[in-house]
Amino acid sequence: MNPAFSICVYCGSRSGERAEFTSSAREVGHWIGERQGQLVYGGGRTGLMGVVAEATREAGGRVVGIIPQALVDKEVANHDCDELLVVDTMHERKALMGERADAFLALPGGIGTFEELFEIWTWRQLGYHDKPIGLLNVAGYYDGLLAFMAHSVREGLMSSWQMGLIRSGDVHDPLMEALIEESHRRPGSDRLAEVV
Repeated sequence: MNPAFSICVYCGSRSGERAEFTSSAREVGHWIGERQGQLVYGGGRTGLMGVVAEATREAGGRVVGIIPQALVDKEVANHDCDELLVVDTMHERKALMGERADAFLALPGGIGTFEELFEIWTWRQLGYHDKPIGLLNVAGYYDGLLAFMAHSVREGLMSSWQMGLIRSGDVHDPLMEALIEESHRRPGSDRLAEVV
């Protein structure tokens, strides 16, 4: 059975200091699973990554993990994924995650999450894809980042239309609904594979 949609979730391999981070990751996973969706993520079993994957499967969703061999060797791979794809490099991992998803959502995370978010955002503004991107601002985690990006617009180093390529919200349900609705309105073709 084909999933109703496929969403790539970027988030931390750590759980962080706030209980809200974990509960939000669990809610996101349940939201995906309850709607017969598919989670595409980095394939890890620790931190928020592990939470969102487990919650998706608990709620009846499908989980696709994509992970480099180097991280499998460190024993951090989640072998409970419905599909676990092992690749050679981080570049391959991110490109494949992008190809397999209809939309993207960033939860709290560290530098890996930031890098994935900014790369997929950059690819969209360059026209390599037109898939929706969301930023879930759990407990104000991304307040500083959003303020800095607005500062970049004021300083003339970013344009307002670039900021408009990403949606942000502090409640998962309306944000994720908007992402999936936007993804269903997209034309059938995308050019993400041309990036690599």
